[in-house]
Amino acid sequence: MAPDDWSAWLQLIATPGVGSATLRRLLAAFGPPTAVLAQPQGSLAEAVGPALASRLQTEPPDWPALHARTQAWLAQPDHHLIALGDAAYPASLLTTPDPPALLHVVGDPAALSAPRAMAVVGSRNPTPQGAENARAFARTLAAQGVCIVSGLAVGIDAAAHEGALAAGGQTVAVVGTGVDRVYPARHRTLAHQIAAAGCLVSEHPLGTPPLAPHFPRRNRIIAGLAHGTLVVEASLGSGSIITAELATQMGREVFAIPGSIHSPQSRGCHALIRQGAKLVETAEHIHEELHAVWSLNAAAPAPASGTAPLPTDDPVLTALGHDPTPFDLLQARCGWDTARLQAHLLTLELDGCVQRLPGGLLQRVVQA
Repeated sequence: MAPDDWSAWLQLIATPGVGSATLRRLLAAFGPPTAVLAQPQGSLAEAVGPALASRLQTEPPDWPALHARTQAWLAQPDHHLIALGDAAYPASLLTTPDPPALLHVVGDPAALSAPRAMAVVGSRNPTPQGAENARAFARTLAAQGVCIVSGLAVGIDAAAHEGALAAGGQTVAVVGTGVDRVYPARHRTLAHQIAAAGCLVSEHPLGTPPLAPHFPRRNRIIAGLAHGTLVVEASLGSGSIITAELATQMGREVFAIPGSIHSPQSRGCHALIRQGAKLVETAEHIHEELHAVWSLNAAAPAPASGTAPLPTDDPVLTALGHDPTPFDLLQARCGWDTARLQAHLLTLELDGCVQRLPGGLLQRVVQA
């Protein structure tokens, strides 16, 4: 994109009062941003009113600093600005009700147009089983060439990105800040890994801090970039449920992993399933639903490297079932003495078959 073009896009978007609807009205009336900014105040006033027309005739707040920061940022490798209408703009977003006007991208912009993409979202406070499910599903899908899209948040988002990276696959993180900021800060290393294996993307100008209203809005981009959305764990009314609802409105498939009826983190998934989301227990269930879109081979996915098959006839796992269980109840079910049961549980933990939860509970870990 030529400097004049990105500068005009950025100036228009940074002008206070120019939201998505107003921006579309200006573009429809006058053409590209360079033409909009060249209009006399009278013409702009007819389209958007005198107050906003006056603001469009002046530089946005802190414009010299923002322009200089963006110019320096673009000079760095793998930094890109993609505007609505550019050839590199992802076609999947063009079909959404509110496509972002300007995308800041760190990494490979082609990842935004991956032929097979799945959003994986969920709770910021997942259970150990939920985090493992997110990693396992993402790992399996990414190993078969599916780009994993999520939001870089703690919990399920991070686990999904990690699963894709573990498979050597492609992943995209849609962030609710400027793309030059990492939020949360603990994910700085993860963000660099994602940029190397796919990209980070944001619609917000550089330097934008993590403001609460930005995160629900970024969810429409997560849903829009993917052919389907998988909700791993979510409470009722959470941001993940918003993402799933947006995906449904866009005509995309929604998938949900069921969980314990006693877990608050499962209630959002169960509600989605009651409303028509596809219940999935393995990654292959997703392939079956999206086969026509992805044109994948019907062969079952190979296990991810390093993933050992779980025992299917272990008496302790059978007694444990799939709900969080206290040690005393497990011991009563299987009839083993304490020393023998504790030793066997340690083996199962080391094999990744069982995890200990707060409160002394034990839960079976099921790989996707």
